[in-house]
Amino acid sequence: MINTNFYLKSKHWPRRLLKIRNISRKVIKESRKLKFNNKIDYYLNIILTNDKDMKKVNLIYKNVKESTDVLTFVSQIQQKKFNKKKYCDIFFSIETIDNYSKKNKIDFYDHFTHLLVHSLLHINGYIHNNKVNFQRMKKIEIIILEKLGLQNPYII
Repeated sequence: MINTNFYLKSKHWPRRLLKIRNISRKVIKESRKLKFNNKIDYYLNIILTNDKDMKKVNLIYKNVKESTDVLTFVSQIQQKKFNKKKYCDIFFSIETIDNYSKKNKIDFYDHFTHLLVHSLLHINGYIHNNKVNFQRMKKIEIIILEKLGLQNPYII
C-alpha cells in the first residue's frame, strides 16, 4: 500500500497541483513495478515548498546553509505480524526546480518527475555515495523515466 498526501507550503504550487498529482500517481505506479517492496506499507508526504523553507530544512537536517531542489526523509517501523511501515517526507522547492529547468532548457514537470523518481529510489534504499551506487541508481532512474516517456536526464 502507498498512501500519498500533498502539502502546499508556497503560493506558487497551487496552479500546478493537479498536474503534480497526476505525475506522482504515474511515477509511483511505474516505480512500484520495479522497486517497491510489497511487504511494506508506505506513507508518503509530498511537501511542495519554496527556497526559504527548503533552506531551513536543509540547515536543520543536513547542516547545509542553502536551498536545494529536493530532500527525502524516511523513517521505518517494524511490528511483528504486520507489514513494515515507511513514513516518507519528500520536500520540493519550486524556485530551485524552476531555475534549473530554465537554465537547462527542460520542462519543469519533466524535471519534477525525475526528482520524484530519484526520491522514490532513495525511499527504497538506493544511495549514490560512490560511483558504483550512483551508476546503479542512475540506470534504474533512466529505465523508469523511459517507461514514463521521458528522455535520459543525464544527457544535458
